[in-house]
Amino acid sequence: MSGRVTISLSCEDLASGSEEERATFGLFAITANDRLLTEGVDVDRNEVRQGPHVAGYPLAEWVVWNWWRIRWESGRPVDESVARRWDFAHRLSTVGEGYAWPNVTIFSDGLRSFLISEASRNPESVLFRYLGASQRRETVPARNLESAMDGYVEDILTRLEGRKLRSTNLHHLWNDLREERDTPELARFRRLEAQLGYDPDEADEHAIHRHLEDATRLGEEALGEVAADAAFHGFDTGDLMSADTLSDIAMRNGFDADPKDAVTLADVVDLPRSGEIEAWRLGEGAARAIRDQEDLDGSPISDARLAGLAGTKTKAVSDTTRRSESMAFALDRERGGTRMSFRSKWETGRRFELARLIGDRLLCSQILPSADRLFPATRAYSYRQKMQRAFAAELLSPFASVDDMLRGDYSEEKQNDVAEHFKASPMTIRTQLVNHRRVDRDDAPDILSHGLWS
Repeated sequence: MSGRVTISLSCEDLASGSEEERATFGLFAITANDRLLTEGVDVDRNEVRQGPHVAGYPLAEWVVWNWWRIRWESGRPVDESVARRWDFAHRLSTVGEGYAWPNVTIFSDGLRSFLISEASRNPESVLFRYLGASQRRETVPARNLESAMDGYVEDILTRLEGRKLRSTNLHHLWNDLREERDTPELARFRRLEAQLGYDPDEADEHAIHRHLEDATRLGEEALGEVAADAAFHGFDTGDLMSADTLSDIAMRNGFDADPKDAVTLADVVDLPRSGEIEAWRLGEGAARAIRDQEDLDGSPISDARLAGLAGTKTKAVSDTTRRSESMAFALDRERGGTRMSFRSKWETGRRFELARLIGDRLLCSQILPSADRLFPATRAYSYRQKMQRAFAAELLSPFASVDDMLRGDYSEEKQNDVAEHFKASPMTIRTQLVNHRRVDRDDAPDILSHGLWS
């Protein structure tokens, strides 16, 4: 996998249209990891081409306007009305202006970006029929997508200036975006706004500033995780929990923990940096290292041992009456000590949440250095959350043992037996089987809907 992204547009003549369209007309193509994502059939000529003929100007406007959301907003929300708004910021087919744009969807988990290419949904009624890539989803480093988008916009601007078009709407949008990206406070505002699922200046400005103030108390990255979770569920800006609210939940419904007693990795030299590989591989690798270090072999972990690895007591798992309605999290108190709060009312769910919090603190302190006081375990699609889930899955149900127990029998009944043995959920086992290619992703659609892929 090369990790390279290209967005290209050939130079061709257009007889009619606006000056901006005529200056930027050509054959459009996108590649990711050297795979062509825009290939299709010109229906009139009955020939396969790399992409459609379009005016590149409207796409450049779309890219610049949606840049923050493409770069920082994670997967499609579960609320369908909110999801439709998400589509307009992430699906090229929504660019419009009368052109046959590709069925390509682009989004990020914070560190890695995803480009999904699909065939035309109504092939009978289109002039350019997209074939869809042979591999449905391509994953690239987010910085490579940034570079490709910037390069495309700059190419369009160069073509406009070659026609003496120097004050278009695209010029103004691009200048504003560059200023935002180059100004730390503006960049913080736009990033959080996008993580919450809003277009520029669409969110409540005062609410965003309040949340940014909370970030100084909780940690910038942690607040971004909470924002991504709110966007995933279609919550409004005002629904994002404040630092005071989280502190109150932790004190009322949480459990004491001491980070000094929590497990740490003695050696992280062999673990890659975050973003270099899929989130699940990093999380799983860290959990295997912990299992080896703690001599846990392939056996199930008792509640007491799991709680000990987190620096807390078994009651954190067994007392299901004390819950947080929104998410599981650990919060370091300003005067020392930690409070852990859990969302699940089931023992298997609380074990998984506790394992996630163990992984989050361990990975954030030793692999993703940050000054966060908040360690959230949410249902969002971010790299950090996927890494947590994979860590928890491997810690609770080591895949080598899972695979050995299944012995090629991937029936639902057998998966449930294995899940019960390790006191884990059946979804955890299914996710591991998908990640390790024992079953096809199409056989486990719920994994995609819950954002558990890498």
